[in-house]
Amino acid sequence: MAKNATRARSSDFVIRHSCFVVFYLIDMEHGQAHQHLAATDPRLAALIAHSLRYNIKPAQSLRPFDALAESIAYQQLSGKAAATIFGRVRALYPKKKRLDPEKILATPDESFRAAGLSRSKIAALKDLAAKTIDGTVPSGRELVRMSDEEIIARLTIVRGIGRWTVEMLLLFDLGRPDVWPVDDYGVRKGFAKTLGRRKLPTPKQLMKFGEKWRPYRSVAAWYFWRALDTPAKTNRFD
Repeated sequence: MAKNATRARSSDFVIRHSCFVVFYLIDMEHGQAHQHLAATDPRLAALIAHSLRYNIKPAQSLRPFDALAESIAYQQLSGKAAATIFGRVRALYPKKKRLDPEKILATPDESFRAAGLSRSKIAALKDLAAKTIDGTVPSGRELVRMSDEEIIARLTIVRGIGRWTVEMLLLFDLGRPDVWPVDDYGVRKGFAKTLGRRKLPTPKQLMKFGEKWRPYRSVAAWYFWRALDTPAKTNRFD
């Protein structure tokens, strides 16, 4: 008994120490990212100095099925409306902490319609469930070992999952540092506002501009989103 307790305490110490080391290294990388971005443009440096600090860390436990199911529910809806609908979907399985792909497939479409999901979202959710069961959708552990483009290629096979949705998973759930969502309207608008441009950049133009922010384009995207949180004296897009 004593030996088992000692081993358990030792294991807990190793886990806590490992997490501390990982997060310490991440914080160091965040510092390097801020320095790198600030050095590229004084206007971006000013934005960074006055904005909510970027401090995204990888989720310690990620289940892609749950994250993508929620993304499907939230598509083209306000946050409040989507949260209500997704809450109703979760309520269809009251004894389950997590959604079960097999139960999703077994649930009649009418039940999902009553919860507020559109027919296209029901089809996407069930395709996600089927592709999770057959292994097309990787597990969380598999995702960690894959490159950004490999993940995008695998997950966009799922109906209703586009590149932008996967980029948000990469950026916010996996904490990948160099995601550059050039199709995101908020990033494009924040870029134009920060750098004083009259027109929004096209995705192709933004891709070119983003080269100087490698390998920290996720951080740049974060601050361009934050630019829209800060009132400006003159905002040509309001």
